[in-house]
Amino acid sequence: MGTLALEPDDVSSDIYLSLGLKDIDKGVGVPRVLSLLSSLLERSVQRNEMLIEGKRIEDVVTVFHGLRAPALSVRKYIERIFKYSSCSPSCFVVAHVYVDRFIQRTEIKLTSLNVHRLLITSIMLAAKFIDDAFFNNAYYAKVGGVSTSELNRLELSFLFGIDFRLQVSVDTFGRYCLQLEKEGSETLQIERPMQACRIKESWSNKDEPPCASTIARW
Repeated sequence: MGTLALEPDDVSSDIYLSLGLKDIDKGVGVPRVLSLLSSLLERSVQRNEMLIEGKRIEDVVTVFHGLRAPALSVRKYIERIFKYSSCSPSCFVVAHVYVDRFIQRTEIKLTSLNVHRLLITSIMLAAKFIDDAFFNNAYYAKVGGVSTSELNRLELSFLFGIDFRLQVSVDTFGRYCLQLEKEGSETLQIERPMQACRIKESWSNKDEPPCASTIARW
């Protein structure tokens, strides 16, 4: 089992704290890293599906693909895993590293048909590798909404897909934390015009609803 220490005197300490990765933040609400990872993945899924629909890229079908997209959004799915698995918030950063490694080696594209299975598999592997205590595959299968036998197959396929490279260096972990923090800044820049739009709408016509945000395709 591996360990991933977060050094308090590191320059990245403030980012770890902001993402909710420090020990003092555990058990206090939902760590910010969950919403940022959800946002990043949702944007990737939307972008890939637009490219696939426009026949600009080809989707590679794997064992992680479902026949249809789950009703549960990526954000709600990640929050569910965090709630019931009790894994450390750092697992979600490590899982993000694993998913990137899998995508780079297999050249599959994240879509609404495969993102949920990739998440439950990568988060489970991250918990096994960096946490001192973790649940077995049968429990994670129940949390993830798949059968135990299917999760076993997904785990094996994922491990071969990343060439069993589970070790994540502190430098790599820090880079992915910075990427998530950047995602938060970009999301804030998008939200501000939307909030201004709502204000203007309320000034011009109080009888009509505010500007609606874009809804992701599932």
